[in-house]
Amino acid sequence: MRRSLVLVIVLIVGAGVVLLNSSRAAITGSSHDFSTANWNFGGEICQPCHTPHDASLDIAGSPLWNRQSTSATFQLYASPSFDGSSTIQQPSGTSKLCLSCHDGTVALDNFGGFTGGNNFAFLQVGTDLRNDHPISFVYDSALATKDPGLYDPTTQNSGLGSTIHMDLLHEGKVECTSCHNVHNESGADYLLVKSNAGSALCLTCHNK
Repeated sequence: MRRSLVLVIVLIVGAGVVLLNSSRAAITGSSHDFSTANWNFGGEICQPCHTPHDASLDIAGSPLWNRQSTSATFQLYASPSFDGSSTIQQPSGTSKLCLSCHDGTVALDNFGGFTGGNNFAFLQVGTDLRNDHPISFVYDSALATKDPGLYDPTTQNSGLGSTIHMDLLHEGKVECTSCHNVHNESGADYLLVKSNAGSALCLTCHNK
């Protein structure tokens, strides 16, 4: 019994180390590799975003977050032809994590409790999200029923192993991470979750 328990613990720890090393390797050389940035004095590859101790609790569910979080109020996407407009809220979850670099209000070097940075992300979407793909809205079977241009996320294959709902949504919502993988594990351009050759990523959800 004890030997089996020890074996299970060893396997779990081993799997965690493999995943950590895999993510680190995927980030190396990508646009999220800040290890050689002149503002990252420690040269750590993970620390600008994550910490094992004293993590920020500003954003619920954030993965050991080590950054100053954005407190901006965003102008949200709205369109009379979009049936999900009523469920759009201020960016939440993983999208708020992304915007803590990409809204242009929080410096890249504002991490580890430091808030006086002046190095900002090259790619900034700003706080006006009206001309960007909507995020932080509910994408479910009801929305797909109202809009025949969308696949049902609970049954449509994502191409990543399961359904859209399981693989691409965060708590049932479309977020930045529905299209982007910050750890670049797919190797696709623009840190996409998979290649968009032939609009393949877009056509995962959009029935066109």
